[in-house]
Amino acid sequence: TKRAQATRGSLLHIPYGHREGERLDIYFPEEESEALPFFVFFHGGYWQSGSKDSSAFMVSPLTAKGVAVVVVAYDIAPKGTLDQMVDQVTQSIAFVQKRYPCNEWVSLQVFLLLDNAGGIYLCGHSAGAHLAAMMLLANWTKHGVTPNLKGFLLVSGIYDLEPIVHTSQNAALLMSLEDAQRNSPQRHLEVALTQPVDPACHILVIVGQHDTPEYHRQSREFYQTLHRGGWKASFEELDDVDHFEIIWNLTQKDYVLTQVGCVPSLKMPGVLL
Repeated sequence: TKRAQATRGSLLHIPYGHREGERLDIYFPEEESEALPFFVFFHGGYWQSGSKDSSAFMVSPLTAKGVAVVVVAYDIAPKGTLDQMVDQVTQSIAFVQKRYPCNEWVSLQVFLLLDNAGGIYLCGHSAGAHLAAMMLLANWTKHGVTPNLKGFLLVSGIYDLEPIVHTSQNAALLMSLEDAQRNSPQRHLEVALTQPVDPACHILVIVGQHDTPEYHRQSREFYQTLHRGGWKASFEELDDVDHFEIIWNLTQKDYVLTQVGCVPSLKMPGVLL
């Protein structure tokens, strides 16, 4: 993150809301286009640890490919509740769309000519993947904007929060059963087969080979729910990585997920979503 701040043009600690913790950092490629794609990242940490200030490790390889990177802070527990975190993530995306509306108004001719056609691509890891997934259910009307969401990269995520209620991870979160159910995208999508505003929006659900069985179960079931609902989704298990390596490897320009982040068509080996 320090290297990214020293070597890339950036805007740091930009307020996207009124609370102290509602800040984001934006890192820009050297050559900007009219259809600049934005890769928006939400860190993990079981909603109670982690920070945007150590989460810009993917900036150099992505900006080198012409992608702007946005790293979002949100109020982790115990200061923030899950409802507040979901609302803050929604605010941050609406802020990016309003501040950079040109990512939306891309002519068909420009779209066909550019490899990196504009749009917003959300990436979250672990708890951050949960927050990104909740954006599939967001009510954008109250924010006065419909973001140009083109893709979701959900890495080793948690999509059903009920199993956490009775674990030690809930000591800081203080989730009730109702809180967990209200904030579980898996449960909502099972009963409400909501379609994305853009039917071409891609959702890539990814888990590491050495993630724990619960991450594997939840990732596969969430993908299956998306698939049944008609979403444009794919599932991948990445070999030889654990829960942390799967996201830390975004520092490597030749890493498969780095390539996915650089190419808005969201390709995986052997898979074209």
